[in-house]
Amino acid sequence: MKLGLAGDTMLGRSVAAAIAEKGPESLVGEDVVGVVREADLLVLNLECCISDRGERWPDRRKPFFFRAPPAAVETLSLLGVDCVTLANNHALDYGAEALLDTFDHLRVAGIEWVGAGPDRERARAPVVLETGGLRLAVIGCCDHPEEYGAGPDSPGVAYGLEWVPRAVEQAESDCVLVTPHWGPNMAPGPLPTVRRWASALRDAGAALVAGHSAHVFHGIENGVLYDLGDFLDDYAVEPRLRNDLGLLFLVDLDREGPVRLEAVPLKLEYCHTRLATGRDAEWIAGRFREACRALGTEVGEERDRLVVNWRPPAAQA
Repeated sequence: MKLGLAGDTMLGRSVAAAIAEKGPESLVGEDVVGVVREADLLVLNLECCISDRGERWPDRRKPFFFRAPPAAVETLSLLGVDCVTLANNHALDYGAEALLDTFDHLRVAGIEWVGAGPDRERARAPVVLETGGLRLAVIGCCDHPEEYGAGPDSPGVAYGLEWVPRAVEQAESDCVLVTPHWGPNMAPGPLPTVRRWASALRDAGAALVAGHSAHVFHGIENGVLYDLGDFLDDYAVEPRLRNDLGLLFLVDLDREGPVRLEAVPLKLEYCHTRLATGRDAEWIAGRFREACRALGTEVGEERDRLVVNWRPPAAQA
C-alpha cells in the first residue's frame, strides 16, 4: 500500500473566496494532483468545517474561525482524498450545526472522516480503509481544545490522547494509522510530551503516527511523522520557519509496518499549492535533513524527492 499524507488543509476565509472566484480546482497545481494520485489512499487534516450555516463559537479569546463553502469538498475529490481527520481546533468553529453539515458533505462525496462525530463514541471510532488486500485503520485525536470535545450525546471532536493506545490495540485491521493534532503552532520540533505520546502509540501497535498542528513540518523517526506541516491555506508566513514551504508524504506500508517514505517538496502560495522548485526545494531539503538527523534518521534523495528507508533493501523485496 502506498499511503499519501498531507498536513493542515484550510479551505475557508480567503481560500473560500478563491473557490468562489476561480473554482475548487484552482487551489492545487496539476503537478500536485499528479503526485497524490500515485497514492493508493490519501489522508489529510481538514482544518475547517464545511458548511454555509452556523454561528461562531462564543469565545472572545479565539482569534481565527475557519468555515469552507460546500463547494470546497470538490477540491478534496479532485485530490482523491479518501479520509480526513477533523480532530482539531477548528472543526467546531461554527458550532454543532456546521460540524454536522460537514459530515453530510463528506458523506455525499464518498470521503470518510475520523476524529469527530455526533457523539464521543463515533468521534473516537476508527475508519478502516482497504486497498490491495490490506486493511488500514485510521484514528484521529487532538490534545486541544478541550471545550471542542464530543460528549456522550453531543457533537464534537475526539479530544484527549489517553484513550488512544487502547483504541489502537482494539482496532480490527492489518495496520493502524494514528493522526493526532498536537502541540503548539510554529513549534520548530516535537515537544518532549509529544515524543512520549508518540512512543506510547507505537508501543500500543500503531504502524504509523502522523501528527499536525505546528504548521511546519518536523523530522521523523521510527514510524513517527511528528508534524506534516501545512498543505493548503491563506496563512501569514513566518519568515524563519517558512510555513509556506511544506512536504507531501508518500509512505509504503505492509502488514509489518512502514517500509519506505518519499517526501515531495511543496510551495504554498496564497490559496494555491504547487510543487516547490529551485531554492525553495533546496531550503526544504536542508531543513528536513537537519530535523531528521536530530532524531537519528538519515535522509536520501531520489528524483527530487527526499527518501527514508525504514528497512534494508533486502527486507523490502
